[in-house]
Amino acid sequence: MNNKQTIVLAEDNSTLSSMLKFRLEKEEYVILIAEDGRKAIELIEQHRPDLILTDIMMPFVSGLEVVSFVRIKLNLGSPIIVFSTAGQEEMVLKSFDLGANDFMSKPFSPNELVIRVKRLLH
Repeated sequence: MNNKQTIVLAEDNSTLSSMLKFRLEKEEYVILIAEDGRKAIELIEQHRPDLILTDIMMPFVSGLEVVSFVRIKLNLGSPIIVFSTAGQEEMVLKSFDLGANDFMSKPFSPNELVIRVKRLLH
């Protein structure tokens, strides 16, 4: 039986998502990568992850729509960390209104992300 916690990472920047996947897998998490919001929703519905990481600005479905879908349609309580480039205060506030647990401004330190993930999962 696999007791590793699962994280869905929704990020359209493949370099960033690869780096975060590598860093989080070192901490023994199972990382499922979605390159856009539509794929993120599919993975979340399928796997019911322990935590969700999502960029706000993504193709097809935005990170805000992902948060809304998880909280309203799926009624899933998994912690959600959203990230976005600086200067989007309105989107940050909206993500919290929709049910996000934390926000990180890009660029951010992968080590800081790991600390936030651990805090939300333990």
